[in-house]
Amino acid sequence: MYNYLDFEKPVADLEGKILELKKLAEGGESVDVADEIARLEKRSRDALRDLYKALTPWQKVQVARHPDRPHCLEYVRGLFTDFTPLAGDRTFGEDQALIGGFARFRGEPVAILGQEKGSDTASRLKHNFGSARPEGYRKAVRIMELADRFGIPVISLVDTAGAYPGVGAEERGQAEAIARSTSTGLGLKVPSISIIIGEGGSGGAIAIAIGNRVYMLEHAIYSVISPEGAASILWRDTTRSKDAATNMKITAQDLLNLKIIDAVIPEPLGGAHRGPEAVISATGDLIARTMKEFGEGNVDFREQRREKYLAMGRNL
Repeated sequence: MYNYLDFEKPVADLEGKILELKKLAEGGESVDVADEIARLEKRSRDALRDLYKALTPWQKVQVARHPDRPHCLEYVRGLFTDFTPLAGDRTFGEDQALIGGFARFRGEPVAILGQEKGSDTASRLKHNFGSARPEGYRKAVRIMELADRFGIPVISLVDTAGAYPGVGAEERGQAEAIARSTSTGLGLKVPSISIIIGEGGSGGAIAIAIGNRVYMLEHAIYSVISPEGAASILWRDTTRSKDAATNMKITAQDLLNLKIIDAVIPEPLGGAHRGPEAVISATGDLIARTMKEFGEGNVDFREQRREKYLAMGRNL
């Protein structure tokens, strides 16, 4: 059974009945329930398809935050080999919210950056729910500079509600660390690919999301502030988060139309958590195609990146 979101209740009811019938059949009951199971499974698929083909922006926010959604480390395990994590910023300490290191992608060396939210209580606390502190972004700078020095492409997996806003983080220069990480990403001479796999929240996301190509999963979100934060500022009413999500244009489809991102990676019906292997494989295939494009011709990646971001908003 999945963790169902509020708007998925019709599907939850149907799949609950299917599970009951399957247990009845396994218990050796003489009643033949195969036809009824097949009928309910079709109804469940149809209901799920109807829901997901017309998701509202707020519903997409909920899907992007789904607790069972595959996170950074699952992509690292599924796409890369010989992963060697690096720890610490050589200034203050280690930050478990931001994963970084070097690995091989289909035989080629790459640098990896990503925010890890965790999958259970212990790992979420360990990784601070994916919200990095200044030392995490300084670690990202260290890894990007190493990759640049040795001509290694950078791949970032973005999934954070935002940088950690605690007093200690501010005292250690959170804003400066984010700005330096963003600047370093813009100045890389090597190619970079950024993929928003869940939430891309505020400067905490953009600090590692500056890429020559920026991709988003179909039900991911990418925004300057969370819908709750925007509603609190604009209307002083967090219950208007749905209105904020709609007006902020934070979905992958909106951002593709606005030319903020370069492509959308399709998710399995019902979201990435219903088929993590499929979505991780699709992400890997897109990375491979992009890396092949990068290898064709003599490209100034820093200049290409500069033109990409300067062009945003020109024709709006």
